[in-house]
Amino acid sequence: MAEAGTKTPRERYRTQVRAEIKKHAWEQLATTGASALSLNGIAKQMGMSGPALYRYYASRDELITELVRDAYRSLADTLAAAATTGADLGVLAHTLRAWGLEDPQRYLLIYGTPVPGYQAPEDITLISAETMAILLDACSALPTDSSATPFDAHLADHRDWADGHPAPPAVLRRALSFWTRLHGVLSLELAGHFAGMGFDPALLFAAELDELLAH
Repeated sequence: MAEAGTKTPRERYRTQVRAEIKKHAWEQLATTGASALSLNGIAKQMGMSGPALYRYYASRDELITELVRDAYRSLADTLAAAATTGADLGVLAHTLRAWGLEDPQRYLLIYGTPVPGYQAPEDITLISAETMAILLDACSALPTDSSATPFDAHLADHRDWADGHPAPPAVLRRALSFWTRLHGVLSLELAGHFAGMGFDPALLFAAELDELLAH
């Protein structure tokens, strides 16, 4: 494949069409959800035949993979950019929430209801591990509770999710608590489950974060 600056006209056209397909896919996700994503529907919007569009994406799953990969890459890069400025765990938490609020459908694609029958390829798991490494580094900078829990012993033997990070079990536990509790609040907010409850989800998110930072 030619480098970006030396692509042939055909290669540039293919890149443009694939980008347009993804744009329409994101718009479709916002109205129907990932499980109802239709390549034929996108082809119709673009004035193409179904077989013509399949020359750019061979299947629905290939298109979903591109969208999922883009979403994980965006989040990893956003958190990495914050980390390079010396951001602490609190700043990373609010960076995560801002990223989710910026494009809820992008967030829900990777942290919402799984797409039936879809299995993400291994490279996406590796991108996701980048975000966990950033989180583990931030947690390592904080004092940790020296008391061990049964879960700590479990973590000592099951570290694959941490990609071999050298952090001790107490730090791993803090990172998982941070990840699960803040994603829980954010996922509920973006899915609309707090609507009509009469409180500010931003304040709930901040309260959960304060409690996590205090322990």
